[in-house]
Amino acid sequence: MEKLSIIVPCYNEEAVLEKFYETVTKIMKDVTIELEYVFIDDGSKDETLQIMRLLAQKDKHVRYISFSRNFGKEAGIYAGLENCTGDYVVVMDADLQHDPKLLPRMVDILRTEEYQSVAVRRYNRKEGIRGSFSKLFFKIMAKLSGLNTKAGEMDYRMMNRRMVDSILQIAEYNRFSKGIFSFVGFDTKWLEQENIERELGQTKWNMKSLIKYSIEGITAFSTKPLILSSILGILFCLISFIFIIIIVVKTLIFGEVVQGFPTLICCLFMCSGIQLFCFGIMGEYLAKMYLEVKNRPIYLVKEYSEDKK
Repeated sequence: MEKLSIIVPCYNEEAVLEKFYETVTKIMKDVTIELEYVFIDDGSKDETLQIMRLLAQKDKHVRYISFSRNFGKEAGIYAGLENCTGDYVVVMDADLQHDPKLLPRMVDILRTEEYQSVAVRRYNRKEGIRGSFSKLFFKIMAKLSGLNTKAGEMDYRMMNRRMVDSILQIAEYNRFSKGIFSFVGFDTKWLEQENIERELGQTKWNMKSLIKYSIEGITAFSTKPLILSSILGILFCLISFIFIIIIVVKTLIFGEVVQGFPTLICCLFMCSGIQLFCFGIMGEYLAKMYLEVKNRPIYLVKEYSEDKK
């Protein structure tokens, strides 16, 4: 019988984890496929790990991996992909914002149609600062990286084994799954899902996290910001050269006159800001190179469910 691995990265999800398991199990009971749950405890501070232990004791199809500390959702996704054994693999959030009712349809598409992946986009999401920021990020990401990413794309994705194996070949430390999914290619069927608000627990994403995630995504799949900084440097060199010529000509014609002090200060501040901006871009890339060269593990495991059996 074919097997479906359900990868669920979790960080402080005690409020919803059991409900997630019960909901998915109920929905998939009529689908002829063996289930494998792979829960990833990303260094949770609550009772998430204890609930995973209880589920593993109750159901032999439940496995879990507990990290030694919080390594982030991207590490959790990679750990799940690396340790799952299913013919099909789906990545889901535990908060039920990824609609489990789509799972039977996703399995059917991979079984009967010429697709290697089925992914989900959300619509009818409430607009606000976060929604506008998300749309802007995806537009910038698509322009800079050349990857086919669009607003509303979720990490909710089911893949066949061949695509999973291709993703595992990209073992880089700085990971951005949305970009990696697009980078490896393969034919993807997109499904639409109405936005679902979280019922229990609290979101782990604040504006600071989203901004950091955006910077990670752009710098992980594009070198165009470096080209932009070079162009700005050349542009301001030309502007400075023109200003030097103007000052020399004015001095020769009108003599030395102390004027334009506010303009000079504004130019200094602007040029300094541009320089710091460019240094910041280069610093981001150097930091990524530094982390990649050190070749540290993407995650470290404190406990496997197999340890308890």
